[in-house]
Amino acid sequence: MKDIPTNGYAEVNGKIGVEKDKKEEYEEVDAIQEAMGAMGRWQILVCIAISLVKFPVAWHQLAIVFMAPHTQQFNCTSPAYSSAKDQCIVNVNGSHVECQSWEFDRSIFPETIISQWNLVCNRSHYANIQQSILMFGILLGNITFGSLADRFGRKIPLMISVILQLVSGIGCAIVPWFPALLFLKLLAAMATGGTMVTSYVICMEIVGTKWRAAITVLYQIPFSLGHMSLAGIAYLFRHWQHLQLAISLPSIILLSYWWIVPESPRWLLAVGKQKAACKILKKAAKVNKVADKDIPELVRKHYLHQNSRKSASDHSASIIDLFRTPNMRIKSLAIFFNWAVCGMGLFGMTQYIGQVGGDIFVNFAVSGATQIPGNFVAWWVMNKLGRKITLMTSHITAGVAALLLITVPQNLAWLRLILACFGIVGMSVSFTTVYLFSGELFPTVVRNIGVGTSSMCARIGSMVAPFVVSLSLVRGFLPPLIFGTFPLIGAVLALFLPETNGCQLPETLQDGEDFGKKIKKSLKLKESEAEIAL
Repeated sequence: MKDIPTNGYAEVNGKIGVEKDKKEEYEEVDAIQEAMGAMGRWQILVCIAISLVKFPVAWHQLAIVFMAPHTQQFNCTSPAYSSAKDQCIVNVNGSHVECQSWEFDRSIFPETIISQWNLVCNRSHYANIQQSILMFGILLGNITFGSLADRFGRKIPLMISVILQLVSGIGCAIVPWFPALLFLKLLAAMATGGTMVTSYVICMEIVGTKWRAAITVLYQIPFSLGHMSLAGIAYLFRHWQHLQLAISLPSIILLSYWWIVPESPRWLLAVGKQKAACKILKKAAKVNKVADKDIPELVRKHYLHQNSRKSASDHSASIIDLFRTPNMRIKSLAIFFNWAVCGMGLFGMTQYIGQVGGDIFVNFAVSGATQIPGNFVAWWVMNKLGRKITLMTSHITAGVAALLLITVPQNLAWLRLILACFGIVGMSVSFTTVYLFSGELFPTVVRNIGVGTSSMCARIGSMVAPFVVSLSLVRGFLPPLIFGTFPLIGAVLALFLPETNGCQLPETLQDGEDFGKKIKKSLKLKESEAEIAL
């Protein structure tokens, strides 16, 4: 290629020259990276600050394990306790009657949601409803705040979700009625979903392509640390209301995001706010000590180039655009299913680990600790082998580990714990991978909608997870069978996704549709050029 003279292209009616011009037109220099660098002190500080939001995300999602422990024992006190094992229908003078009140074992937890509102027997489903409402709220938050972030920027929806999380979280601890608790849990969950989707997209849009995997791992590690730390917080605050306050009050620190977290310069350019983008890029370049560049000129060229390729539909982009064209439709459906698998598998296996026996605090801390090496494994493998192979391998690992649980007897608790941890590690790697995968697949104009909808699918999976775990009461092999089968299906669907490692982020809807097709076009171009060279 380098040795072919320029006039050599004109010998074939200018065909190759035209194709080369089109190729060069598309492969523009990213103005964001060019202005402030792919990674520097500014990006590191912003990403670390934003990643801290994952601590309360983990606390609010998983605290139900300690606030409403299904292992809490109880005895019927009215009618008078009998020798019957069933504490819901007791035998009184030869007649079977429903129990009216209970005495709960308070040796571990002095007060739980279950004991405060007697959520046992014919009211036990209310505890599961709360968990479903929690995940449904996160689902709504992903969609709602994802759409708001694409319309009004990333920063304002992030701050709204932080404030809502703080207020509703405190309200949950002091409300005296169970229906009101469910409503406030829904609001807190919506806020949690909002912080998740907006914070991650900000991180994705300020770093260079080579650093996306690293930032994704850094973004996930605080969730794992939050998972682990929740065991210690719950150990110190055994009363559910005290625990609720303990996981809600730290969100006060996140109010500092108004001064620390910038608006995404990539979003500002996408909507034509060039002055605001220049201001942020200049500050970032100064902190990163990047050599002086004509940032306004870079921004102008970037905007003009993107504007020339935008269609009218880009200005009114919606979730429908994820399915409008064939290539985007296939990619969207494949990644959405994999998110659902990750949500069901990770949260389901985390809850299932409690069935292997042992101390609830230790088991929970172990299930969180196993995710941290999974994050670093994901970092290394994603860079070495790419996103697609990483996702497929981690799915297969988790699926096989879960299926092997069917063959291990209950008395080998240590082996069952190891297999469950392998399943959690596999799902942890998969979750980290699909986070990055989806952020790279969807174009800027619908990235928040795409990532938000993806996370919504994960919430659907996590809503199903506790019901899958409860199937062990029907047949012991059903939970590991389901947790093992679905990741294998997800690995097959991953074959339809393009590799995104090292690729430039798509900006417009047309970029998103072409993404995955460009590789074939590039190969054809190289073949044509090779033929001319010969």
